[in-house]
Amino acid sequence: MPMPETAVILAAGLGKRMGGKPKGLVRVAGREILYRTITLLQRNGVERFILVTNERYGPLYREFIEKHGFTAELVINPEPEKGNGHSLHLTKNYVSGKFVLVMSDHVYSGGFVERAVKGNGLIADRRPRWIDISEATKVKVRNNRVECIGKSLKEWDAVDTGFFVLDDGIFNVTEELEREKNNDYSLSEVVERVKLPITFVDGLGWTDVDTPEEIKRARRMLVKTAVKGTGDGFVSRHLNRKISTEISALLVDKVTPNGMTAFTFALGILSALLTLVSLPLAGVLYQISSILDGIDGELARAQLRTSRLGGYIDSILDRYVDGTFLALLAYSTLREPLWYLIALLALLGSVMVSYSTERFKGEFCRDAYSELPVLRRLPGKRDERAFLTMLFLLYPTVISVKALFLLITILTHMRVTVTVYTVMKHGQTFIT
Repeated sequence: MPMPETAVILAAGLGKRMGGKPKGLVRVAGREILYRTITLLQRNGVERFILVTNERYGPLYREFIEKHGFTAELVINPEPEKGNGHSLHLTKNYVSGKFVLVMSDHVYSGGFVERAVKGNGLIADRRPRWIDISEATKVKVRNNRVECIGKSLKEWDAVDTGFFVLDDGIFNVTEELEREKNNDYSLSEVVERVKLPITFVDGLGWTDVDTPEEIKRARRMLVKTAVKGTGDGFVSRHLNRKISTEISALLVDKVTPNGMTAFTFALGILSALLTLVSLPLAGVLYQISSILDGIDGELARAQLRTSRLGGYIDSILDRYVDGTFLALLAYSTLREPLWYLIALLALLGSVMVSYSTERFKGEFCRDAYSELPVLRRLPGKRDERAFLTMLFLLYPTVISVKALFLLITILTHMRVTVTVYTVMKHGQTFIT
């Protein structure tokens, strides 16, 4: 089935509940809603955009399009007070074949858009997580098509996400409604009359923004759905991410990913220096820096600012923090040459855990955690080592520090060994 290459975005509303500001230009998590929609659709093969707006907001949207270099055409709706079905009809001569239809006041996560563009008809959600159900447009489904649609439905099967994958045959229906309704009809009327097929995309990140209060909900949704997928260790999944995403939701409109990377690095180095002064404080601060270490990635994904360079720099700085911490911890606590050797092996293993998975990606151009599921269950990742370090240093003794170095040595080298063994066992599969 061919993927749509054109998208129609309806943005003709007057934005009265947003203080007269066009909703598409409202910033959520550091980016305009319209920027998000266009960028995510571009990543999924959509190349051309038709934006329907009103005479008042036309210049603002034109300036926005030119500023970001988007390939988009403006269609002016001189009667924005009429239903949004009429706005769709105005694009009749601008699109042909298959196209995406979205609303300018809807915020979507990358995962949602990736799934939705592959669908057909109305994209509906049976498990909406980020909306007020009482305000949502509900859908009653029959034979996998829309039976009826509306906000006041008492019985319903799913919720309209404001995302559609249509073809130009839809304009036959809008043409009928233009004559019958004197150009004043809703998109829901179009959907119900044509009995659109339904594609379910359940439980993923999307919401609409009609009021200033709903911006906070959209911001939180973007952060919560920006969590890295398969690479997190046990401590990150069950502790660190629960804290970091709450902090990210507060910072996402105020702090850049690079700024957060620099702050977390400085905090990590400070924790290492504190091993010379107070081991309990050093351990606690090291764990805090581990929690905060996830924020730069969360901000980058939520703000659509991810880059290979950012991930590269972040990974290198993490190795410096870990190496400095373990080196200074050994210097401040150990005396016997044998334990210096074990500390050196712990430091080497900590570096090799990251190196073994990064080299896999470099050689095979695939994510190690996706291709080697066993790595998701093996202990020894950075978040787990930081948490163990904090626990062993809360009540520090020479024995507890030695036990920590020995445990890190065993866990990290075991993990690297399993990684190498698994790659050797399945290496030919990865090459092909």
